[in-house]
Amino acid sequence: MIVEFGHFALILALLVATVQMVVPAAGARLRDSRMIAVGEPAAVSQLLLLLVAFLALMHAYVTSDFSVANVAANSHSTKPLIYKISGVWGNHEGSMLLWVLILALFGAAVALFGDNLPATLKGNVLAVQASISVAFLLFLLLTSNPFERLPVPPSDGQGLNPILQDPALAFHPPFLYVGYVGFSIAFSFAIAALIEGRIDAAWARWVRPWTLAAWMFLTIGIAMGSWWAYYELGWGGWWFWDPVENASFMPWLAGTALLHSALVMEKREALKVWTILLAILTFSLSLMGTFIVRSGVLTSVHSFAVDPARGVFILGILVLFAGGGLLMFALRAKELRIGGVFSPISREGSLVLNNLLLVTATVTVLVGTLYPLVLEGLTGDKISVGPPFFNSTFVPLMIPLFLALPFGPLLAWKRGDWLAASQRMLAAAVVALVALVASYALTERGPWLAPFAIALGVYVMAGALTDWAWRVKLGSAGSEEVWRRARNLPRSAYGTLLSHFGVGLMVIGITATSAYREEHIVVMKPGDHVAVGRYDVTFKGAAPGRGPNYREDIAQFDVARDGAIVSRLAPSKRLYDAPPQPTTESGIHATWRGDLYIVIGDEQKDGGYTVRAYFNPLVRFIWFGALIMFIGGGLSLTDRRLRVGAPIKRRASPVAPVPAE
Repeated sequence: MIVEFGHFALILALLVATVQMVVPAAGARLRDSRMIAVGEPAAVSQLLLLLVAFLALMHAYVTSDFSVANVAANSHSTKPLIYKISGVWGNHEGSMLLWVLILALFGAAVALFGDNLPATLKGNVLAVQASISVAFLLFLLLTSNPFERLPVPPSDGQGLNPILQDPALAFHPPFLYVGYVGFSIAFSFAIAALIEGRIDAAWARWVRPWTLAAWMFLTIGIAMGSWWAYYELGWGGWWFWDPVENASFMPWLAGTALLHSALVMEKREALKVWTILLAILTFSLSLMGTFIVRSGVLTSVHSFAVDPARGVFILGILVLFAGGGLLMFALRAKELRIGGVFSPISREGSLVLNNLLLVTATVTVLVGTLYPLVLEGLTGDKISVGPPFFNSTFVPLMIPLFLALPFGPLLAWKRGDWLAASQRMLAAAVVALVALVASYALTERGPWLAPFAIALGVYVMAGALTDWAWRVKLGSAGSEEVWRRARNLPRSAYGTLLSHFGVGLMVIGITATSAYREEHIVVMKPGDHVAVGRYDVTFKGAAPGRGPNYREDIAQFDVARDGAIVSRLAPSKRLYDAPPQPTTESGIHATWRGDLYIVIGDEQKDGGYTVRAYFNPLVRFIWFGALIMFIGGGLSLTDRRLRVGAPIKRRASPVAPVPAE
């Protein structure tokens, strides 16, 4: 009965979303305040109905109701509770239900917290947001019903893919979806602005918090996915330029450009047309990622194996919203008033350079991701575009971006002083030079350019601190004045500092683990040793073990440094009961200096085991940097000036209420 109740709630949500799509838009056009006001309760009602549907599906998973086809295909009675819950979104149908739930959540948030929005703009935003919900709810109900019943329920389910039975995968998809779907609000604001034909600094102030929230969650979602792949897949790497990895990375790059472009628009009322275009493209890339994952056009550990017919439906949604948005942009952009002018050497100029490099990098990743798929579709030939292509095209674009990154905050708006900013950056340059020399002195191998990349990361971090020191007059004012200035700095300034500092930390981690990684593949018998990094690893043997829904062979390794045992690692090979699929569990000795990473392979005929051992220097800087960026975004979001909405200007309301009859 609960399942049918959830299905009914899903149908009602579609009806409510249709009302939300039509009535507020008509009210905005007719200047009818009562029709516009329908959007707010409709958005909240849609959220509540989808929450009921989602909880009904979760109840079916927790209670192992195998009469539901989705539960039977993706769960098992012996699965731990956390994986029964995460199994709700560990499949195509359940994850799409989560998708529309988050979509409704953002719409309801605008309805509840967008009181400072002009009435017509708010009505149009809610209507556009509801139109996206209608499209995906139709997709769910017509092609991917999560509540479909089986005529003859099985005695037990097939189980969730074993590699998804991991704590990180319980949190990674929801965070990622909040980022993906969050950019829908920027898209809705952009389309609403094109409908009204009016875009100003207040619009940028309204849209920037939503964009920032989506960017934050996409940042931490991508980082969690990278961390999961690192320790769960047993390959010792953190990024492979997989098409599905790229599908989440492209909206992140475009969203980063959108954030900076909206800042210019808010401060100087410049880059209006460009900001609108970025808002449309960013969400379009999110939709394209959804299509890549669910269309069946590729095989990936991250993708959902679904039939191509569903992919055609999603392709139709992509064409409708991306194509329709770009068409409306083409028709209305010429009517938008161009904003203020500025000198190339200014804060606006630095942010334009930031945008150009980020968008070019996005296009580079897009070409490398889609070219093999397009070529296969046209000719049937299969090719692989892997790390060598992306490293040789993407990385060179990042170098000028990181070099320019610290200068932007040090330049004035409209017209900056390049020489003065360079002088302020002198200390950061000196620190980076020291890091360069130290890197060459401490490393005995690796690419000769690697120390320069590490110095570049240090330069970005030192540049972020330089901006703070200059703002608080550190070294040129008394301690009381410095403390007063530091205390009164807006939170968004500290958020920017942390975000840029996190970028520098990631650059160091990526460079170190890519350039100085050690890898050893050996066959070891009990008592054998292998030297990895500065560690001496001794294989003690392997023994069988049993988990709640799997069997495993657990190896034991003693890890010594300078003759003293510092850790005991227990990597294993597991075979799950349902489905009967093997997985690899790595053993990791983690330190800030680097990770000792050990994976055990198959047993050999002579009684030994294949062992792969890696030392990944400073690899944790990658995820710690991403976490700092997430915190920085959250800190900026709490800034009073970045709360949802902008102060209402004292003027007459553009919407006249309809007199009561």
